[in-house]
Amino acid sequence: MSGAEVDKSGSVNSPTSPSPSVRTRLRSWLLDGLSQQSARHQGPHAAPQPEEKGHTWWRVMCLTGVDYFSTLGYQPGIAALAAGLLSPLATLVLIGLTLLGALPVYRRVAHESPHGEGSIAMLERLLSWWSGKIFVLVLLGFAATDFMITITLSAADAAAHVVENPFAPHWLEGENLWITLVLVGLLGAVFLKGFREAIGIAVVLVGTYMTLNVVVLAVSAWEVLSHPVRIGDWTDAMTAEHSSPLAMIGVALLVFPKLALGMSGFETGVAVMPQVKGDPTDTYAKPTGRIRETRKLLTTAAVIMSCFLLLSSLATTILIPQDDFKTGGPANGRALAYLAHEHLGQAFGTVYDVSTIAILWFAGASALAGLLNLVPRYLPRYGMAPEWTRAVRPLVLVFMVTAVLITLWFDANVDAQSGAYATGVLVLMLSAAFASTVAVHKRGHRRAAIGFGVITAVFAYTLVTNVVERPDGLKIALIFILAILVTSFVSRVHRAFELRATEVTFDETAARLVDEAARRGPVQVIANEPDDHTTGQYRAKEYEQRAHTHIPEGEPPLFLEVFVRDSSDFTSEVTVRGDEKHGVQRLRVGGPTVPNTIAAVLLSIRDRTGEVPHAYFSWTEGNPVSHLFQFLVFGHGEVAPVTREVLRRAEPDPERRPWVHVG
Repeated sequence: MSGAEVDKSGSVNSPTSPSPSVRTRLRSWLLDGLSQQSARHQGPHAAPQPEEKGHTWWRVMCLTGVDYFSTLGYQPGIAALAAGLLSPLATLVLIGLTLLGALPVYRRVAHESPHGEGSIAMLERLLSWWSGKIFVLVLLGFAATDFMITITLSAADAAAHVVENPFAPHWLEGENLWITLVLVGLLGAVFLKGFREAIGIAVVLVGTYMTLNVVVLAVSAWEVLSHPVRIGDWTDAMTAEHSSPLAMIGVALLVFPKLALGMSGFETGVAVMPQVKGDPTDTYAKPTGRIRETRKLLTTAAVIMSCFLLLSSLATTILIPQDDFKTGGPANGRALAYLAHEHLGQAFGTVYDVSTIAILWFAGASALAGLLNLVPRYLPRYGMAPEWTRAVRPLVLVFMVTAVLITLWFDANVDAQSGAYATGVLVLMLSAAFASTVAVHKRGHRRAAIGFGVITAVFAYTLVTNVVERPDGLKIALIFILAILVTSFVSRVHRAFELRATEVTFDETAARLVDEAARRGPVQVIANEPDDHTTGQYRAKEYEQRAHTHIPEGEPPLFLEVFVRDSSDFTSEVTVRGDEKHGVQRLRVGGPTVPNTIAAVLLSIRDRTGEVPHAYFSWTEGNPVSHLFQFLVFGHGEVAPVTREVLRRAEPDPERRPWVHVG
C-alpha cells in the first residue's frame, strides 16, 4: 500500500495526517485502563481474573508478609524507645492482644467479607443513607493514613539502613531525607510504568528476609545464653527502675499501645483474600474454601510474627545499650541490623541490610497497591470522585505527592511517624472489632458478642492511649479525613447532573404501555408525585397539564412516578414497572434521585421507540437555593430544570433530546 499504512487495529495512518499532540498522548497514557473496575487494577492486591484459580494460602501470606513481617525492621527499636527495659513485657501484652484479639476479629472479618472488602464494607452495611457514606469516608481517611504512613515510614527506615551501613559512601551520611524521597519516587515510577502481580517476588523477599532474621536471632540467643550475666544485668536494671513485678506489669500495660505497629498486617491479610485459592466447589456467594484458607493464612502469620516479636525484643533489649536506641543512635530504627553487624560481621550485616531495604521498599508497594484498590472501590461508586480515579496512574501521582509531603513534614524520621501509623492501624482494628461484635450479635451468638465486645473495648483503650501520647497520628488522620470529605462532596456536587443510571429495564407491562403509546405518536409522559394516587388526583393532574402545557388532545399520557430509595446512592440500576390503575397508565420506578431517574427513563423510551418523548412538569414553589439543597441531599427539589440539565449533558444533539415542557 503506497502512501499510507494500516495498523493492527485497521486504521489508516497517512504520512500527511497530523500526529496526536503531546497533551493528547499524555492524557491517553495517564488514563490508560480507565474502564477497569477497581478490583482489576494492577498491583499485589488486584483480584485475579475470573479464569484464574488463585494461589495457595502460604504464597499469599508472603504477599501480606511484605507489610506485616517487614515491621521487624523498625518495631524492636520503637518498642525499646517506648518501653525501655520493659520492652519484652510490653511485647508479651501486644502478643496477647494479637492472638486473643486481632486474630479472632479478622478471622470473623474473613468470614463476613470474603471478597477483599474488609471491615469497612461490614460497617457500610450497618448504616444507611448519608450516615453510612460519611462513616465510610471517615474510615477511608484512617485507612489512607495507615497505607500512606506505611509507604513513608518503610522508606524512611530503609534509608536508615542505607546510611548506617559501613560500606555506604560517606557523602550519604545524614541524607536520610533525600534517600527516602528517592525510594518513594522509585516506588511511584514502578507503578506509573505498570506494576504487575508480584506474589512470586514477595515469596522470595519474605523467605530471604525471615531466614536472615532466624540467623540473627539464633546467634543473639547463643550470645545471651553463653553470657548469662547479661540476663542478670537486665533483670537487675529492671528491678532498680521498678519497685515490684506488679509495677513492671502495670507499666507494660500502660506503654504497650505504643507497640501497636506489630499488628499492622491484618487489614492487608483480608484485603488479599481474592488471591487465595479455595475449593473447586466454591461459589461467589459461598467461598467456603477461600475463607478456610484465609483463616489459616491469618493464624500462621500471627503466630510467626508473635514469635519473632518476642525473640527480637528480648535480643535487642538485652544486647543493645539503651542509649543506642535514641534518635541518632546506631540502633535507632534498625535494632536487628545492629545485631547482625555486631555479631555476624559487616559482610553478613550488609546482606541483611540489603534484604531489609528490599522488603521495606516492597512493603510500600503493597500499601500503594492497597490504596489503588481501596479508593476506586468506594469513592466513584458514591459519586465522590471523578471518573479518572478509576485509572491507576493519576491516583499514583496523587499518592506520591502526598507521600513526599508527609516525608518532608516528618523529616523522614521513623520514630516521629510511628504514632500516625499506629493510629491508622488501631482505628481499622477497632472498626473491625466493632463490626464483628455487631455481626455475631445479629446472629444471636451472645457469648461471641461479649467476647468481641471486650476486644473492642481493649482496642478502644489502646487507640485512646496512643492518641493521647502521640497526637500527631490523629492530626495526620484528620487531615486525610478532611481532604477526603471536602474533595468527595465537591465531586458529588460537580457530578450531580450526570445521568447516574447504570441500566434501565422495563418490565413486561411497562414495555407494552410504552410500545402502545409509541404507535400513536411521540410518547407523552406526565411527571407525577408518587403519593398522588387517587382517581381524582390523577384527573386533576392531567387537566392541569393539558391546560398549561398543551398536551395534544386525544392522546392518553403515561404517568411517570419516581420513588427515592436512598438519595445517598449515586448510581443504580433502574427497573420501570408498569400498571393501569385509577383510570390511568403508570410507569413507576425507584432511583436515588427524581430528575436523574426521569431523564434516564426518557432516554430509554427514546431508544426503545425511536421517537423523542415529551415530558410535562409543573413548577415547584419555594426558594431555588433550598430546592438545590433538597436535590443534592434528598434527591428531589425543583425537578423540571434539573431534568432538563441532565438531559442536556447526556444528549448533546437537541434533535434527539427528549422535550421538557413546564407549566
